[in-house]
Amino acid sequence: MKKILVSACLLGEKVRYDGNSQQQHHVMLNKWQQQGRIISICPEVAGGLTIPREPAEIQPDSRVITQKGINVGHQFLLGAEKALFLCQKYEIRYALLKESSPSCGSHTIYDGTFSNSKISGMGVTAALLEENGIQVFSEHQIDELNHLLN
Repeated sequence: MKKILVSACLLGEKVRYDGNSQQQHHVMLNKWQQQGRIISICPEVAGGLTIPREPAEIQPDSRVITQKGINVGHQFLLGAEKALFLCQKYEIRYALLKESSPSCGSHTIYDGTFSNSKISGMGVTAALLEENGIQVFSEHQIDELNHLLN
């Protein structure tokens, strides 16, 4: 049975920068959990960042900077590498990641100005996974992902 990498916050884990989750109440997530298909990760926490933590955004020069100007790119890359390792270990071909996150966004990310403006782009983890042949979906594409799994 094919495993799926899933952002921990989508499963209700309080791992987001603000100490909250973004739990999705979708029947397929429940089904996949019952089937033992889900491998959960928060790349930012896996990379060594705390809960809660200062918001971070990807800058136009690709650095990941907190609102106070601290470069956390190393932690973001380390978390992305750990997510890739899990995908390789469990032969995962699909990931369901949190949209707009600087780690997990697959279609949009915040623009780097901390003004709550989004732009087209990919987070650090989503980009690394895609570069390595893992197809990334957002929480808005659960049905589409389910279609591929069947």
